[in-house]
Amino acid sequence: AMLTAWKRTEELAFLNEVSAVPLQQCLRHLQTAFTNFFAKRAKYPRFKTRKKSRKSAEYTTSAFRFRNGKLTLAKMAGPLDIRWHRPLPQDAAPSTVTVSQDAAGRWFVSLLCEDPTIGPLPATDAAVGVDVGLDHLLTLSTGEKIANPRHERRDRARLALAQRRLAKKADGDGANRAKARRKVAKIHARITDRRRDVLHQLTTRLVHENQVVVIEDLTVRNMLRNHRLARAISDAAWHQFRTMLEYKAQWYGRHVVVVDRFFPSSKLCSACGTLQGKMPLSVREWTCDCGTTHDRDVNAARNLLAAGLAVTACGAGVRPQRRRPGGQSAMKQEASRREPRSP
Repeated sequence: AMLTAWKRTEELAFLNEVSAVPLQQCLRHLQTAFTNFFAKRAKYPRFKTRKKSRKSAEYTTSAFRFRNGKLTLAKMAGPLDIRWHRPLPQDAAPSTVTVSQDAAGRWFVSLLCEDPTIGPLPATDAAVGVDVGLDHLLTLSTGEKIANPRHERRDRARLALAQRRLAKKADGDGANRAKARRKVAKIHARITDRRRDVLHQLTTRLVHENQVVVIEDLTVRNMLRNHRLARAISDAAWHQFRTMLEYKAQWYGRHVVVVDRFFPSSKLCSACGTLQGKMPLSVREWTCDCGTTHDRDVNAARNLLAAGLAVTACGAGVRPQRRRPGGQSAMKQEASRREPRSP
């Protein structure tokens, strides 16, 4: 009712130029934000800003028409000129359309619909442990190492040049500054797109090939406080990798086991279970007292796999005990059942 009254005022008459549905959706989102705030699930809602906020409009079923692969929005004479990322599933009926613009000036259309092709995959006995790193993005318990593309490093010189040119522009809303800002945003968008594409390929492969994927619970936010490694860690996007892995596993009926961050995967011998002392990051290979020579990352991935399988078998935790009396982790319990240990 208030929206209708606003449209009748001279100051807000421009609201009549667009469909009422996106305006109504904004009010619904605002109501949800206040509900979450009063329920103490979120902070107080903030106003959008013209420079920092992402421009978007959400259309429901009554405000768009999708026929024969063409999308027409309300108050538009013809369909949008769209380069489709992929065709929609057969017989799919979009329920919501979101039009947005990113910082680089690119327009996107996102259609929300049910995808009948997504469902549980045939069960398999394969399981894999995954250790993330910087020299190699992923190291699998099978011994395979996946190189780190380092997308940000490849475009670092171009990005630095564009940022220097932007810094020399006068502050304000001038056309030259806006043009320089878009060039910086386009380089950032290029880096982000390539990184996301690689992560999608890796996570899809891991989920399709394995029934169980074991990863380590890393506090990326705390690790970014290391200013020597913060840029490399951000470029690796470990948190985004885990997010993709978890929702794809839920789609396809797979399991992702997250091992506690304090589990000494790198310092534990995967052959005899002996725990080594301090091991700085510069040590990439080490030899255990049993005579086994380990690659640090491969050994960590194998220990993660063993710990994750122990969790799925008996439901115990994998956090190592700090004191001798008081039990053992699930992996150590499984090892002690197989072979007795000398006193």
